[in-house]
Amino acid sequence: MLQAALKRNDKLAYWIIGVFSVVVFVAVVVLGKVKLEVNLGFDPHIFAAMNAIINSTVSILLLMAFIMVKQGNYVMHRNMMLSAIVLSSLFLVSYIAHHLFAGETKFGGEGGIRIFYYVILASHIILAAIILPFILLTAYRSLTGEYAKHKKIARYTFPLWLYVSVTGVLVYLLISPYYR
Repeated sequence: MLQAALKRNDKLAYWIIGVFSVVVFVAVVVLGKVKLEVNLGFDPHIFAAMNAIINSTVSILLLMAFIMVKQGNYVMHRNMMLSAIVLSSLFLVSYIAHHLFAGETKFGGEGGIRIFYYVILASHIILAAIILPFILLTAYRSLTGEYAKHKKIARYTFPLWLYVSVTGVLVYLLISPYYR
């Protein structure tokens, strides 16, 4: 096992994780309702394409990190998971930029594909809204060397985070033909 990188302080960690998660959630909700009319000199939907690339990369990192931990390669597992967290942070910035500069896009599909899109979108949004504190708590448990607690929560965090990252790409692929 790896050495703890952080000193354990659950009370402070819970407070930071909670405040940060609420601030991010509020920022996404509020900024998602705002559209800035600014000529960027490029198509703002490039941010959505970047988001899909980032989400794809996060999905691959999550799967590779899972394989690494199963093989007992904890250093590679840690590095891949920290990379996934950094990329997810970059995703958040790009996501907010996309919605600020491009606004909302209406899905134009009809019939079964429309139902499929909205089911995927709804599940993606709900899980994306609740996964952040679990990701941060899972990382905290690992960084403080509490590997039994880390493993226990990671059993839930991993598949939910993977689902959110994969469905993020799927949502992009389904909505991107309707970008103007």
